[in-house]
Amino acid sequence: MNPTAPNHSASGQVTFLGAGPGDPGLLTLRAVEALASADVLIADPQVLDVVRVHARAQVDTPLQASADEASIPADIPTLRDTANLVMAAARAGKRVVRAVTGDPGLDGNVAEEMLACASEGIVFEVVPGIAAAVGVPAYAGVPLRDAEGTDVRFVDARTADDRCWTELGTSDATAVVSTTLDAVAAAAGELVSAGRKPDTPLTVTVAGTTTRQRTWTATLGSVAQVLKAAKVLPSPDGGQPVIAVVGERSAAAQRDRLSWFESKPLFGWRVLVPRTKEQAASLSDQLVSYGAVPHEVPTIAVEPPRTPQQMERAVKGLVTGRYEWIAFTSVNAVKAVREKFEEYGLDARAFAGIKVAAVGEQTAKALVAFGVKPDLVPSGEQSAAGLLEDWPPYDPVFDPIDRVFLPRADIATETLVAGLIELGWEVDDVTAYRTVRASPPPAETREAIKGGGFDAVLFTSSSTVRNLVGIAGKPHNVTVIACIGPATAKTAEEHGLRVDVMSPEPSVHKLAEALADFGAARRDAALEAGDPVTRPSERRPGSRRRARS
Repeated sequence: MNPTAPNHSASGQVTFLGAGPGDPGLLTLRAVEALASADVLIADPQVLDVVRVHARAQVDTPLQASADEASIPADIPTLRDTANLVMAAARAGKRVVRAVTGDPGLDGNVAEEMLACASEGIVFEVVPGIAAAVGVPAYAGVPLRDAEGTDVRFVDARTADDRCWTELGTSDATAVVSTTLDAVAAAAGELVSAGRKPDTPLTVTVAGTTTRQRTWTATLGSVAQVLKAAKVLPSPDGGQPVIAVVGERSAAAQRDRLSWFESKPLFGWRVLVPRTKEQAASLSDQLVSYGAVPHEVPTIAVEPPRTPQQMERAVKGLVTGRYEWIAFTSVNAVKAVREKFEEYGLDARAFAGIKVAAVGEQTAKALVAFGVKPDLVPSGEQSAAGLLEDWPPYDPVFDPIDRVFLPRADIATETLVAGLIELGWEVDDVTAYRTVRASPPPAETREAIKGGGFDAVLFTSSSTVRNLVGIAGKPHNVTVIACIGPATAKTAEEHGLRVDVMSPEPSVHKLAEALADFGAARRDAALEAGDPVTRPSERRPGSRRRARS
């Protein structure tokens, strides 16, 4: 019988899915598709956060423990209990995704669950994932094979017997050993006892493919001393899994040139971004590409204007042909107009015949998402001044209407209004939304800000400085302060902050790039001095380097 052929039309189906070793970017396209259609998601706690973001909001998740929690509760179901959850959901006609760390066949240990499906004729499929034994060495800069084609052996130290160690000890194959931090020295000892030379190179990687990754280079004979000198052993975290690679390809000289992941300029830095998640999306993606862990904290909240009549009249004027131009100076302005359109049953077609300007790329993207392609985006500086540089003067021959609709915040600058008037335009300067100080972030975030738990903070305006200090307190003096321009830097200094990084242009992406350059220079200086590469937060009193699973 074909185990994947449906026998019971009333039964659901199960997808056994490999979520990879930890980096969310290693999920396959097929995995994302399967997650998007799941009714029930049953995931290993270590990868729940990786896969849950691709599932529907209403997906049922019987296992709610996350690897980011301080500890995994003792009542997490055993393997047999998990199999029962899978089978019960499938029998109820649900589409079940069973997500495991690494690869289902090599890491997941879900053969029992697959056999249970097969025995009842429940349709199932397997979506392979990046196995930890393959993905972690790649992120550690340790290629397992080269042109010489040396054999590669994979071994789980927890189940390896004497015969396995003997075969590895008498071989010159590259050995990839899955073990735990406090057992890696014992595994090295087994290999030496079986015949491997004590000076055989070895790398040990913990939390591989995540921004908590750390790799130590040693030899079979010195690994215990190296881990002790690095102050990672003895440790209460000694039971966390590691991947050890034994062989010449893990030699220190080679890894120094191939360690692409841990050498990113902001690797492991916790960067505070005082913006909403929506506003910070592309900026956070950029920070992630530098190896950072962005943490968005809104410092302002957006509310409707106190008197909406002015906005209502202006939106009606758009439809009746009152305006030649509409100028958007923020994503929030786009959102405010869009919400007012939806209130009246209008859509992007109401912009027909009206020229549309956007102050910058993010505002332009918000317009495109609305179905409107802007006619004018500054070619230079993305600001009101940059917009005025490219704005055409009013010409009664070519412009049948001389009026501009400017929906903006209640605290917006008058620069754009004055500049448009100087160019000959009449301006309807309308308050589309109000900005108020956001509510304080959670206590844990406030303590991290004041206690030096963040490595850097990006200030994109003077108001973000004032509001962050107001709702969460002043960042600790070990935190790197990066400002988008001189005015923002001046406000930061007025609040007693030392400005370390200044953007060369008033652009959030140039600001992130400047922070990355700062991080790279800091890293290079440490390496040149022979010092360990540390994050700024590791300099705060009482902190210490500690690997976490």
